[in-house]
Amino acid sequence: MTDGRERPGPNFVPLRYRGVSVATVPPDVALDEAALRAHFTGRDAYRRTRFVVARRDPDTPGPTALLRIGRAAEGPLFSPVVAVSMLAGPQECVYVVEPDADTGIPSVLAAVAAERAPGAYAVVVQGRYSHVNFIIDPRPLRIVVRDVVPPEPAKLVDQARRVVAVAEDLPPVEIVPEPVRLADLAGQRPAGHYLLPCRGSGAEVPGAQVSYLDEHPERADWTLLGCTRSQQIHRHFYGGDVPTVDFCPKLALAGTRPPQPVLAKCCLQEEHIEVGDGWATVPWGSSLDLVREALRGLAEREAPSWRPG
Repeated sequence: MTDGRERPGPNFVPLRYRGVSVATVPPDVALDEAALRAHFTGRDAYRRTRFVVARRDPDTPGPTALLRIGRAAEGPLFSPVVAVSMLAGPQECVYVVEPDADTGIPSVLAAVAAERAPGAYAVVVQGRYSHVNFIIDPRPLRIVVRDVVPPEPAKLVDQARRVVAVAEDLPPVEIVPEPVRLADLAGQRPAGHYLLPCRGSGAEVPGAQVSYLDEHPERADWTLLGCTRSQQIHRHFYGGDVPTVDFCPKLALAGTRPPQPVLAKCCLQEEHIEVGDGWATVPWGSSLDLVREALRGLAEREAPSWRPG
């Protein structure tokens, strides 16, 4: 776009939605920069107000313009507007009502924009508590979450989604599940009997007998569907190695740069995260805090310039 107007970078989201004001503009005021500047200049604005959503009708979605304003002074409770710049005009701005959306969360704004207004340059969202916020040029950081299933839903995918659904300090993130299915892995090494790490997963291999390492079954002629830790436990119980299909989600990340950022887990990690070029891993039984830390590390590496507006 080359119209000379201010164009914030991708994923621009106000730091706090309390800085966003919604104003009804009378029908005789055009929703263009010159007319809106004339309309708002000199009017008092609250000390927190930095952006104005200018609309025709306060009760229904319709033509909307998005403005940044400057006030004469920062200290007083109210101060006259002395600067008005257009961030998005009505041809490129969409107003969406999504009552369950927490508009303080960048990832939520990006998800609403993708679902309700795909392709729009600016999306204003009226969400939970009727709070209003917006996102400009939504391009969420896509993070692939690689996890073993079953159990389903994949725990790490669920944890990552829960984190980004409440994280105010992360850039807009889209979680992309990449399940590693045990039954598919078994096909890499066909056998009549498989040993899986634990019964809690509920995993089965069609057409084959399945035993579970955590139950310490009697030694049999089996193939282990597991990882390095499972092999260590097998050696402890049975004193030797067996044919193994390694399902560690971290395994394929070593020494590579994945096409998209990847979050995975590894049972050799117990209380820490590890990061590499385009990836991060958490312990197998990770807490939400560690998942959040790993996502933050990925975001800082993959979207280093992002800051809330």
